[in-house]
Amino acid sequence: MSIQASTHLNFRGDAREALGFYQAVFGGAVDIVTYQDAGNVRTPSDAKQVMWGQVSADSGFRIMAYDVPADMPWHQGENAFFVVVGSETAEELTACWDKLREGATITQPLAPSQWAPLFGMLKDRFGVNWVLNVVAGR
Repeated sequence: MSIQASTHLNFRGDAREALGFYQAVFGGAVDIVTYQDAGNVRTPSDAKQVMWGQVSADSGFRIMAYDVPADMPWHQGENAFFVVVGSETAEELTACWDKLREGATITQPLAPSQWAPLFGMLKDRFGVNWVLNVVAGR
């Protein structure tokens, strides 16, 4: 079993540029899925924005980013990141979720999603936003 944590940065239209910058700094590969690619366009102006993006390097460096949809609140510096926890198994992830959710506000219940066997989001009792998911394809 393996749990990995990653920082997930939140932008409003700058995620693609930021990921390119971080790739130039740290090396590695950039992977991007737009809202249009995922069939998840809620506002037409979001279609080509980054729904999920990542820079990963052989050195172990990894950072994730996305463009917050136009219909959701976003203020630079206020909700600038998520902590993402990925696990190989549903059991391991569910155990973490069950502990984190005590006193938390559930943003997205832990459940299967289009891109992961399990995915959920919450804001813990300390105000930290967490994303938990079983890593697909492992």
